[in-house]
Parts: sequence; structure tokens; C-alpha cells
Amino acid sequence: MSRRPALSPAVAVPAVAAGAFLALPLAALVWRAPWAALWSDLTDPAARTALRLSLVCSLWATVLAVGLGLPLAWALARVPFPGRRLVRALVLVPLVLPPVVGGVALLLALGRRGVVGRYLDQWFSLRLPFTTAGAAVAEAFVAMPFLVLTAEAAFRSADRRYEDAARTLGAGGWTVFRRVTLPLTWPALAAGGLLAWARALGEFGATITFAGNAPGRTTTIPLQVFLLLESGRLGSALALSLVLLAVSVTVLAVLRDRWLGAL
Repeated sequence: MSRRPALSPAVAVPAVAAGAFLALPLAALVWRAPWAALWSDLTDPAARTALRLSLVCSLWATVLAVGLGLPLAWALARVPFPGRRLVRALVLVPLVLPPVVGGVALLLALGRRGVVGRYLDQWFSLRLPFTTAGAAVAEAFVAMPFLVLTAEAAFRSADRRYEDAARTLGAGGWTVFRRVTLPLTWPALAAGGLLAWARALGEFGATITFAGNAPGRTTTIPLQVFLLLESGRLGSALALSLVLLAVSVTVLAVLRDRWLGAL
């Protein structure tokens, strides 16, 4: 019977230090939170507006990420085409790109004088920068990779024998996808959508750069936290920060078996 290796002090000390380094800021946030005034801080009109905007923008960002990301994930997983590795690399770029740089890139692409934005303005009178829709687009840009990567892995690992059996019985491509592939991959796709939503909810850099920080229109929770810190209202900023922390912990708890267990 093999024995588990003993944890030497050379490993234990930096491991404990690393855990403390990650846990201490979160513990400090919970410790210093204004629990007595938490409800009043969260029901403040500006806070309620930021919460509503965050929910609306993050949900629309998730819809956009799913609508565009699922076909891309399917193509990456199932369709061989020239440049597939390059496309997969491009999917990863928003994960490592500084969010502010992503916001600048969105302005150059979708701004009123952008590569595509100028035509959206001229032909459809559609202006995305500094609007609620623009905030949703910025959030989708940084959140979509989570959906695509998760969905691609699910499509790639799905047992294709069931799909082949459905085709031999006369089912068409769309029927196979809807009745066989989606049920097989649904848990992973839901996990990817949940991760994308959580990422969209917490986005700051791309949102403030592309959509601005207009109260009542683009000021989501992270931007409201920034405004509160700038104005010296630390307690109110901590209250809203707890909301984002709670969402993050909840998402990780929900996905612990499907996502964390696979790491």
C-alpha cells in the first residue's frame, strides 16, 4: 500500500502563505463590511439603479454570448476549417487582454467613427458607445470566451454514437442537435452560461471605457463601487462589493462538481 507523501515545511509554509494571501483580502472585505447599515446601503436609490442595470446588462450579455458563442463553439469542436487554431486563439484573447484595452478596441470597431460603428450609425442610427446596450456589448466581449471554451469542450467530448444512431433513424441535422446533442451537453452548456453571466456582472474596465459611467444608464455595480470609493463612501462601496462577492461564491458553489472538479 502506497503512503501519501508527507508535507514538508518547505512546501507547507509557502502553501499556507499563498492561501492566506488569497483569503485575507476577502476576509477583510467581510470583516469591514457595514453589516448594520447593509440594507440601507443596498436600498439606496443609486445602488438599486446600479443593481438593476447590472442585472439587465449581464443578462443581455449572456444572451449575446450564448447566441454567438454556441455556433462558434460547435464549429471549433466539430467542423475542420482553415485557420481553426487561429480562431481558437482569438477566443482566448479577451481572457488575457486588459479590459481597458478591450474597451478601446470596441470603440475603434463599434464607435461612431469605428470600422463597423460608422455604418451602424449611418444605416440604422444605432449608436452603441455610452449606452446601456453598449455596456451589454462590452460585457459580452469579455464574457463570451467562458461560454465558448466550455461549450467547445462539451461538444468535443459528447458521445457521437447517439448522434449517429439518430441520423440512421432519419433525423436531420437540426433535429439531432436539438434532441440529442443539446440534452447530452446541457449541464456543461449551462455551466458555461453561468460563468459567462458572472463574468459579465463583474466587468469594469471594458464597460467604463466603451460605455462610460453615466448614472442610470451605464453605471453598473462595479462602476458604482468605483464612484462610491472616489467620493469617500467606503461603507456603501463595501456593501455593493459584498453583492459581487456573494455572486462569485454562489457560482463557484453551484459549479463545484462540474467545473472545479474537472480541474
